[in-house]
Amino acid sequence: MKTKNIMIVGVGGQGSLLASKLLGRLLLTKGYDIKVSEVHGMSQRGGSVVTYVRFGDKVYSPIIDKGEADYIVSFELLEAARWTEYLKPGGKIVVNTQQINPMPVITGAAEYPADLTEKMQAAGLDVDAFDALALAEQAGSAKAVNIVLMGHLSRNFDFTLEEWMEAIEQSVPSKFLELNKTAFTLGRNA
Repeated sequence: MKTKNIMIVGVGGQGSLLASKLLGRLLLTKGYDIKVSEVHGMSQRGGSVVTYVRFGDKVYSPIIDKGEADYIVSFELLEAARWTEYLKPGGKIVVNTQQINPMPVITGAAEYPADLTEKMQAAGLDVDAFDALALAEQAGSAKAVNIVLMGHLSRNFDFTLEEWMEAIEQSVPSKFLELNKTAFTLGRNA
């Protein structure tokens, strides 16, 4: 199997690391060689965070270069736009339409860019944008955006719902298990 590349991008504190661990566990159980690389920016200050997940028969490097990502999963709209040059032709961006103001917007030095989804689509990108935050809140916690997005991404793979649920069971504490399973299902059906 040719190596597949997934970038998970967002803002510090949104749960991108849990999302990459969930995806990594599932891929390992399916027998893939997998490499995960977590790049932390100013994550504790709400800065940009990116995680690379690469899998296939044999993966030699954990890093995804520009133009190589099969999927970009973005927890926040501006972060999706920030990383588009990494998407390969024919790739897909799965994005939460939530907007989190970066520091230049908070301080008044800049404005949050308008119409980002439309601009990405006008550039010819395959953008699957939806309100993952609303679904996470429906599941019981705004913090479940990461699992909602993994549920939505899951529609692009041939893994069964049961296999995804097993990976969730291995990745989250038992007291949050039902909430996360609900969030995943809501995302998968969105």
